[in-house]
Formats: sequence, C-alpha cells, structure tokens
Amino acid sequence: MRLATIRTATGHRAVRVDGDTAVETGEADVRALLERPDWFEHATGADGPVHDAANLDHAPLVPSPEKIICVGLNYRDHVLEMGNELPEYPTIFGKFAPALIGARDEIELPAESDRVDYEAELTVVIGRSVRHADAEAARAAIAGYTVLNDVSMRDYQRRTKQFLQGKTWEHSTPLGPELVTPDELPADPADGGALRIRSELAGEIMQDSTTDQLVFGVVDLVVYLSTILTLNPGDVIATGTPGGVGDARTPPRYLTDGCEIVTAVDGVGECRNVCRSVR
Repeated sequence: MRLATIRTATGHRAVRVDGDTAVETGEADVRALLERPDWFEHATGADGPVHDAANLDHAPLVPSPEKIICVGLNYRDHVLEMGNELPEYPTIFGKFAPALIGARDEIELPAESDRVDYEAELTVVIGRSVRHADAEAARAAIAGYTVLNDVSMRDYQRRTKQFLQGKTWEHSTPLGPELVTPDELPADPADGGALRIRSELAGEIMQDSTTDQLVFGVVDLVVYLSTILTLNPGDVIATGTPGGVGDARTPPRYLTDGCEIVTAVDGVGECRNVCRSVR
C-alpha cells in the first residue's frame, strides 16, 4: 500500500494511492491515520473522495511528526569520503517540523549560507508505539518507508560539533511523496534487502549507492532509538546518506538558485525540488 498527505481546498487529507487515483481515508494526514490501531485495514477499505494521482499537491508526508530523528555518517562510502572511521554507535540528531516541505515544493536557500548541500535518505515511518524493542518488535513497528532530502547548511553545521544548526532551516527538507509499506517493495531493508538510492543535481547523477551500505540497518536503528525514548506513530527516522554529497567533491558542489535536485530510492519514490534563494 502507498499512502500520502495531500493539500486540498479544504485542508490536508490522508490518501491511499492506487495507481492513477488517490482515495481519501478520512484522516487529516498520514500521522493521524497511523495513530489508528487498525490503520492498515482502515486505509485498505477506505472509499472517500477520489483524486487524480497525477495532479496531487503533496504536503510533507507527515506534516507535524512528534519526532524527526536523523542519523549521520551511516553509509560506509559516505563515512570514508568524509575522512572518518566507521562509528561504534549511531550519530543521532534531530530536525523540527518547520523544516519539512512536500516532495515537489521549492527548497528555500537562505541568504546566510552559501554551502547548501543535498543528502538522499531512505526514511523509516513508525506505525505503532514501541519502547525497548527487540528486533522482532522493531520490525513490526515499521509502517513503511519514504524519502527525505537532508538538506544541510554545511557552514552552519560545522560551526560546532553539534549538527542541528545546519540541519533544520525552515522550508528546507523534502519528505515524501508517499509512505510505502514493506509488502510493496522488491526488497525490504528490514530483512537486509538492498534498494538503490541516488541523487541527481541539474540532470547529473551525484549519489548512486544501495542501502546495503548502511552501517546500522533500519531494525538496528529502531532498536537503538527505542532504548532512549518511545517511538510513536508518525515518527520519522532518516537513516543517513551515501557517498557523493556536494561538500565532499573537488571542487565542492552546492545547491544554487533555480537548480533542480532529485533524491530517490528505488521502489519507494522520489522528491523532485527546485531551489530558490531567499534574499
């Protein structure tokens, strides 16, 4: 099943995407849908208003998650290109909801930064509350996957050892377009399946890897994070980015006004965003 949050004339609506059509489920967004214990059965049987899937106005998949948890330095190729050693534990930071935009919205490039980078990320969406999970409970807590572009203001990110100030600028982070349940995928990352992940800047492939490069897999991350705090429906976990980021290139390659950045995970979907300077 594929789920999305769309903008309509009367507000946000959660929809089930069935090929060329999208059917409203009755909830305002995907988080509200996932908060139902019977969300899968309810969405499967939904028969609300129908929209043309080709003309959907995608909001952020989860417009206001309780938690946006990001994992840094979690692809072997990216760790090595940045000159680091493989981590012993996950590197964790967060974002706040005002950073999120839809999968087709414009990315705002702030006047304060001239080193704005892209990061394609497979992202886990939690479908049931879980704390102190073992591997089985962690796998069961995963509702599905989506795509996040962890747009990063590298100059601000490197002002201190903490990443947050470079990671959560307003209207900078595409999330979506859909939540894809594991049964829809050719390979489930929770079972070690490898999915191609890539980014394309102005028509040029910049990142091209597979999710089997993850240092800490999706189940490992849910287990680890649920030890620290309760994960709740609608929480998103961005699992890290592969090699090829702009900041590691010679010369560096950053996002600029008018360029289009595509971030994609095969079988899951893609975010396609034009960048606009805010001056």
